Amino acid sequence: MAVSLNHTIVHSKDKYLSAAFLSRILGLAEPMEVGHFVTVNVDNGVSLDFDNALNIRPQHYAFLVDDQTFDTIFARIRGEGIPYFADPSHHHEGVTNTWNQGRGFYFSDPSGHNLEVLTRPYGS
Repeated sequence: MAVSLNHTIVHSKDKYLSAAFLSRILGLAEPMEVGHFVTVNVDNGVSLDFDNALNIRPQHYAFLVDDQTFDTIFARIRGEGIPYFADPSHHHEGVTNTWNQGRGFYFSDPSGHNLEVLTRPYGS
């Protein structure tokens, strides 16, 4: 049997707000409650299970998309006035990167997690 990532837990200040934000920005299906988690499913069968937590240690979540989806997500980010950056340290605001002959950018979710959207995987 192959090994595949099935889900990960995302600690959040407000699990409903964070899950709704991610699904809206990425254009995914509405989050659903699964037990005490609020779950967002991505297209490769992995779910992000949001849970409330008092202490948030910001994590990094990267989403690989095609060029058309990138344009759609980027338009949502700009339309909502969400700050975006070319780099993971958030030093180059208002620009995208062209790493690995693709495009990418970083932005923060409501709990401070560092989200990335990219069109080419690293090392490609």
